[in-house]
Amino acid sequence: MSTAAASPPGPSRRAGLRRGLAAALHRHAGARLALLLSAPLAWLGVAYLGALAALLVTAFWSTDSFTGELVRTFTWANFRDVLTVEVYRTVALRSLLVAVAVTLIDVVIAFPMAFAMAKLASRRAQRWLVIAVLTPLWASYLVKAYAWRVMLSSDGLLGWGYGLPATIATLAYLWLPYMILPIYAGLERLPDSLLDAAGDLGARGARTFRTVVWPLTFPAVVAGSVFTFSLSLGDYIAVKIVGGKSQLIGNVVYDNIGAAGNLPFAAAVATVPVLIMLVYLAAVRRTGALENL
Repeated sequence: MSTAAASPPGPSRRAGLRRGLAAALHRHAGARLALLLSAPLAWLGVAYLGALAALLVTAFWSTDSFTGELVRTFTWANFRDVLTVEVYRTVALRSLLVAVAVTLIDVVIAFPMAFAMAKLASRRAQRWLVIAVLTPLWASYLVKAYAWRVMLSSDGLLGWGYGLPATIATLAYLWLPYMILPIYAGLERLPDSLLDAAGDLGARGARTFRTVVWPLTFPAVVAGSVFTFSLSLGDYIAVKIVGGKSQLIGNVVYDNIGAAGNLPFAAAVATVPVLIMLVYLAAVRRTGALENL
């Protein structure tokens, strides 16, 4: 009496499916890329974009002045206060100017340092210089900020006192490596033959910089500015430590979450730097700077 053929064992079937899936992914590069990016993109959507969406939704709520409870009723009151109350407009403008000042200072300091690293130092020295630039990033943010507080105090090494100049100096120091490294990468990609050709054609140093070096490395400078500008725009810890009585956007957000307990208004204020950065990123996208990040 004949018996029916036995079905293939489970492990063999699974192995065949794996081989078929691997072959399909090998043939379709797009599917392979989509599979690799699916997990990080899903995390980005939940953790980052989801948090921004929750922030925007909360900004349209309000807080009961008597109980302190959230009132989940749609209102424009928070945004109206941000736009119409003079103190908040002043804080927003001050934060913007501080971010611009920090970025410009870092460009002035970082460019000659990056040029020396990329074009004047030997290959061996370049590696050590890159490590030296990265070393401050390994130290605690608070340690560096309080070190500046000690130096800026009335009896400290600099003795400037606290306020906006102290805030700008501290932030410029904190974010300087984020400006040096993109510029260094851009200068390293700049062929030495272009500099030699400019010299052979009679261009002096200033003209070579203006017509060759700066135009070709400008996207790298803008890429570094994305870091220094955004980090300065949203910072609140350094301002608390060395800013004296000065307030920036981050301080208003922090105070409304902590002492005032007004989460919806804090969310409305927090949308200001988000909108500023969206406009800034849209503007710098045309420069090719985002490809240098």
